[in-house]
Amino acid sequence: MRTLKGPAIFLAQFMGDAAPFDTLDHLAEWAGGLGYRGIQIPCDPRLIDLETAAASQDYCDELKGRLATFGIEPTELSTHLQGQLVAVHPAYDPLFDGFAAPHVRGNPAARQAWAVDQVKLAAKASRRLGLNAHATFSGALAWPYVYPWPQRPAGLVEEAFAELARRWRPILNCFEDEGVDVAYEIHPGEDLHDGATFERFLDAVEGHPRANILYDPSHFVLQQLDYLAFIDLYHARIKCFHVKDAEFHPSGRTGVYGGYQGWTDRAGRFRSLGDGQVGFHRIFSKLAQYDFPGWAVLEWECALKHPEDGAREGAPFIRDHIIRVTDRTFDDFAASGIDADANRTLMGL
Repeated sequence: MRTLKGPAIFLAQFMGDAAPFDTLDHLAEWAGGLGYRGIQIPCDPRLIDLETAAASQDYCDELKGRLATFGIEPTELSTHLQGQLVAVHPAYDPLFDGFAAPHVRGNPAARQAWAVDQVKLAAKASRRLGLNAHATFSGALAWPYVYPWPQRPAGLVEEAFAELARRWRPILNCFEDEGVDVAYEIHPGEDLHDGATFERFLDAVEGHPRANILYDPSHFVLQQLDYLAFIDLYHARIKCFHVKDAEFHPSGRTGVYGGYQGWTDRAGRFRSLGDGQVGFHRIFSKLAQYDFPGWAVLEWECALKHPEDGAREGAPFIRDHIIRVTDRTFDDFAASGIDADANRTLMGL
């Protein structure tokens, strides 16, 4: 068994124009000062030159060296925004256009090609940085039809996943070439939003070894999905872990769908670590049991608490939940030392 690495923090929700949130070095120094050992880095040009990172080992070595001066190492790169753009239903074109580089906005085909190239560059950059997994979104073509009313025509969902697989297979092959796993965050709004949809996608890509999972229990609380049983079912494919809390308090007015209300008033809402309902002790136990090879990464999203407070509280929370796995069995002291012949004698053989 391996001890989970951590604590680490995803930088996306903390980026800003003012120090210490304005540059990668400033963010790394801030995170290190809070007790984090790793950072998950969004592939944003303010933090990393992705094209250079994909091509230059010197650039990647220098980046890692700078982070090391703050006691920090990169855990994964993230292309959540670019991955979203690999597959966009036309209903969402205007909303997702802002995720793309300015020169491809308003042109869905060019935007998709740019996004695919970005994710492939992230595969190469990840390998140069010595990373084993990469965090992203799958995008979505079927999401507008998630509720079966009006009745879905036969073959609609099958074709949506077939097309999603056609778009992702060349990307997955690129990650295979680089020896890096793609970890899709299982997330509402994506076609991969629960176990059943991940299985459907995995079938469509013929069990591709690089098609894997970013596990975030908060999204399962909001869907009322068993987040512990999910680990039992899919632990072999879980390659990234977002430590994020959530709560679900349905009422006579609203439930899973939220009634179009803002996050504060929804029945299901994200919370800072320890303020929600997620049973992290059992999650960390299961991940230790199944020999999870990666990092425990805080993703801060909370409807109530200030982000800097959530970040400050997150490092000790994660550190205290990481189980340093044992190197021996607790009852070794009582070992009898009986050999194979004696065992056969005990069975009367």
